[in-house]
Amino acid sequence: MAFHQAVHDLLREVSQKAILPHFQSLAAHQIEEKAADDFVTVADKLSEELLTEGFGKIIPGLPVVGEEAAFADPTVLERLSGPCWIVDPIDGTHNFAHGRQPFGIIVAMAEAGVAHTGWIYDPLSDRLCIAHRGKGAFINGEKIVARATGTEPPVAAISLIFVDPSRREAIREHIAPHYTLVDIPRCSAEQYPHLVLGQNDLSLVERTLAWDHAAGALFLNEAGGKAARHDGSAYRVDEWDKPGLICASSPRLWDEMAERLAALAA
Repeated sequence: MAFHQAVHDLLREVSQKAILPHFQSLAAHQIEEKAADDFVTVADKLSEELLTEGFGKIIPGLPVVGEEAAFADPTVLERLSGPCWIVDPIDGTHNFAHGRQPFGIIVAMAEAGVAHTGWIYDPLSDRLCIAHRGKGAFINGEKIVARATGTEPPVAAISLIFVDPSRREAIREHIAPHYTLVDIPRCSAEQYPHLVLGQNDLSLVERTLAWDHAAGALFLNEAGGKAARHDGSAYRVDEWDKPGLICASSPRLWDEMAERLAALAA
C-alpha cells in the first residue's frame, strides 16, 4: 500500500509542479516539433525529469524508459526487455501543446517484456486508474469492470494517423461503416478509460509504443475487456516497432473487429 501511495503522491506532485502550471500558458519557444505533428514541450521534459528522479527514490536502481529519453537516445529502448519503469510524462502532448484536454501521465512497470502494473493519471480531475496483473483494475481505489456502450452499431475510435494510405482507405470503406465513429482523443490516457467506462466500445491503433499502451492494455484486460494484436497475441512492451492493436470493451467486440480486419487482409 505504501508503494502505491508513493507512486500516486509522485504523480500528483509532478502534475502540480511541471504540468498544470504550463497548461494553456505555453509560449511558442516552449513547444518543439520532434516530427510532423509530434510535439514536445518544456512541461514534458520537466515532468519526465522529475518522474525519473522520483522513481529512482521509490525503487533505487530500477531502469526508467521515458519517452523523451528514448527519443534522445534510442538505445534506451533496450531496457524494455528487462525489469523497468515505462514513463509517458505527458500523454496527449498534441492536445496539451494546443491548450486542450485530454492529457495525462502514463506509467507502467514491466519485466521480461510484460507489463505487470500500470497507472494512468488525469492531472485535471485527479483520477487515477491502476491495474495489477492478475488482480484487477481500479479507478480511484474502486475495482472496475469494463462495460460496453450497449449501442448498435458499436462506438469506435479508429486512429488512422500512422496507417499506410492504401490500408487507410480500405479501413474507411470496409471497417468504418460497421461502427459509429467518434473522434480519437489523441490520448491513450483518456482512450483506455473510455473503453472501460462505457463511453467507447472499440479502439484501433497502428503505432503501439510502450509508453502509450503498456499501462492501458493491462488496465483494459484486467477490467475484463481485451487489448491484443490483430492475431490475438498479447501486447508486449519490448515489441515497440510492431504495428497494430485492437482494444475493445469486451472479448466479443474484439473478435468481431479481428474478423473484419482479417477479411480485409485476405
